[in-house]
Amino acid sequence: MTLVAPAHTPLPDPLKSRSHRDPAVDLVRAACLIAVVTVHALMVGVSLASGDTGGGVVIENALESWGGFTVFSWVAQMMPLFFVLGGFASATHLRRLRGRGVSAGEYVALRLRRLLPVPLAAAGAVVLGLSALTVLVLDAELVAEAGWRISQPLWFLGVYVLCSSLVPAALRLHERAPGRTLAVLGAVVLCVDVLRGVSGVDAVGFANLLFVWLFVQQLGFWLADGSVPSLRAAGWAVAGIATLMVLGASPANLFEALNPPTAALALLGVVQLALFAAARDRLRVWASLPGVQRISNAINGAAMTIYSWHMPVVIAVAGLLLATGTLTGSATLVPVPLTPEWWLSRPLWLIVAGGAVAAVVAATARIERRPDPHTSVVTATGIPAPLGATRILAAVLTGAGGVLVILAATGALWAWVCGLLLMGLAIRLATPGRVVPPFTRANPAPALRARVRHPHSR
Repeated sequence: MTLVAPAHTPLPDPLKSRSHRDPAVDLVRAACLIAVVTVHALMVGVSLASGDTGGGVVIENALESWGGFTVFSWVAQMMPLFFVLGGFASATHLRRLRGRGVSAGEYVALRLRRLLPVPLAAAGAVVLGLSALTVLVLDAELVAEAGWRISQPLWFLGVYVLCSSLVPAALRLHERAPGRTLAVLGAVVLCVDVLRGVSGVDAVGFANLLFVWLFVQQLGFWLADGSVPSLRAAGWAVAGIATLMVLGASPANLFEALNPPTAALALLGVVQLALFAAARDRLRVWASLPGVQRISNAINGAAMTIYSWHMPVVIAVAGLLLATGTLTGSATLVPVPLTPEWWLSRPLWLIVAGGAVAAVVAATARIERRPDPHTSVVTATGIPAPLGATRILAAVLTGAGGVLVILAATGALWAWVCGLLLMGLAIRLATPGRVVPPFTRANPAPALRARVRHPHSR
């Protein structure tokens, strides 16, 4: 892949810049998040079946049978770019913290304490909701379907936890051998796809749940260094995606290519990064507009809240419409997906669903925005006890494992309970305890000297 450092958009040194942020990156991250929520809302299809069976409730992926879904996926699949920009943010964040003396282990523990509390609260709400539906003696299959639909976006959380925990090691490899590291990851992704195709065992492909997104995250490190793929490289990546689709190595629908991820998504990350770099100057101008900047900051400041809560809220709103339609015997509120009535109702549906998500996010975003009290600083109450590598590893695996249990059990209520407990345990493992005040400890000077250097680290 040809990489160039565009002279017209130089990046500041992350250790010398005051803001450490790129408004274009923030704007596109916010746009990607809104695109994800919109697509998920469009996928929610609830309707009342009719006919000889006497009717019934139907919950489905509304877009799955749409003839234009494949072409739509080529422009709406934003997850690679989301991971690229996440890699950029992780690289600049870690470099800044390293400059303050924060260790790799402290960084990972900090990330877990920032990532997991919000989905923990959302999972708690889901458990309560599914439990209430179960107590109301609703159709067990309907409750199970609701739990599964709510759980589907959680794959991102599990993968993001793993990728974030590997940022310190991945960034070190990038700084020592950037090209070789990217090439090895790309080769591993391709090997997994080949092995999956040769063996005929689709489960093999799930190894790329890690390797594809590590590759794309690594592209974000290149962006943080000011090096991006040229448009010519993006053209070759497009040709590679088309070849994979023609050979049957990747679905033509790029949403289907998520499960399991294929090399096509890794190449799509190259394309999207190149296009972002080409539009970066214009994006910075737009991002500087006061109104746009306020919206971008608000969305990015509640990004995990929006992602964690949007699907439970959207499903709940759809359920309310479904209940109203069932009680009144009218299918007007829940038209059959892909009918003319359904398409005409989508703008209003997106407004209602978006408003509900915004209201819940406004009420719950304080969890994400609250400061972390367990920072590596000396305080009047004591010094945070250091976390061992084994404990941090256990926190990472427990947090990701909680998500895996929910997904593996297709969103069953018992799995949500287990996932809730595991995520809570992961937060506990990643949270340092407090020891006695430093001035009462024997020989506290080394700890004081080590930690006073970075009083504002998080």
